[in-house]
Amino acid sequence: VSEWTADQLRAGQELARQNGFSIISNQPQYSALWRVIEDQVIPTSKELGISQIVWSPIAQGVLTGKYLPGQLLPDGSRAKDDKGGDKMIARYLDDQTLTRVQQLKPIADDLGITMAQLAVAWVLANDNIAAALVGASRPEQIAENIKASEVTLDADVLAKIDDALGDSVERDPGKTGSPEARLV
Repeated sequence: VSEWTADQLRAGQELARQNGFSIISNQPQYSALWRVIEDQVIPTSKELGISQIVWSPIAQGVLTGKYLPGQLLPDGSRAKDDKGGDKMIARYLDDQTLTRVQQLKPIADDLGITMAQLAVAWVLANDNIAAALVGASRPEQIAENIKASEVTLDADVLAKIDDALGDSVERDPGKTGSPEARLV
């Protein structure tokens, strides 16, 4: 299933079991900036034996650090994609969020990894995440992002990431599953 709320997961799993099978994974959006599944979906999923295969772990590229506060958007970037990519990323492009994202750079540097690797490693640090779907526009991005699976983030690093991102993180579980809510 994809983008289901906790209530939908419960009802869906019950219906599945009545018909002799189980839901085994949910495919929600999840990143260090978009955590709407943490309070309800993840605990319910653990209870029901459902894991997450998440999309947008790098928050549409924002967590790579390529978007800078007060600067023009890079040509060829998702933020300039008029086929819909620009709408998905727009919520992250305010200077406050971009400034907070830049505070992740010293954390990544201390670990000897890129900001994209830090973002993917952060997602994979959640024990209910089975996999992260990472988009790439070039093969070398895939090779670099794969290295994130070798990174272990300890509690101190996770706390530093939380401190850096602060109130730029979206946590409202009411935005789970709603395409309209994801675009605001």
